[in-house]
Amino acid sequence: MILKKGRGGFFRAAILVLAAAGVAAGAQDSSRSLVLCDTRLTALFTPRHPRLGRFEVCTDPRPLTAVVPAGWTVETLDALDAFGAARSYDRAGLARLYGGVRARVARGWTWTADRFESLTFISPYPNTPMTSLEPGTLVIRWTCDNRCN
Repeated sequence: MILKKGRGGFFRAAILVLAAAGVAAGAQDSSRSLVLCDTRLTALFTPRHPRLGRFEVCTDPRPLTAVVPAGWTVETLDALDAFGAARSYDRAGLARLYGGVRARVARGWTWTADRFESLTFISPYPNTPMTSLEPGTLVIRWTCDNRCN
């Protein structure tokens, strides 16, 4: 093969190779579900101004058992116990929304070389206007990078 000098040919080829690799990876990993993070849910269910770290609230359409890491304990709790007291949501409204339904909850943490994460998984979870319960899993994540020390 003889390479000819051309304008941007190498970069175009590299982009095509990377794009093909991304398509192939996406095809192999089609079992992954779409996880959506919602700033409105974050404002509703997490402290407004955490002193350390940052909060993120995401939803996953999969059931709790498919989302929770292996070996974590899943509990059944009343809604107010599941969501805690450090949030700005309407506690009475949340209790009415859940009625007699109890939430399945898993809590735990992970620690890697660059960060610490505290995770809470709740299912079912309220939609943003708190008018109905969604069947998937709510993931409340608190992350503290090494800069939080």
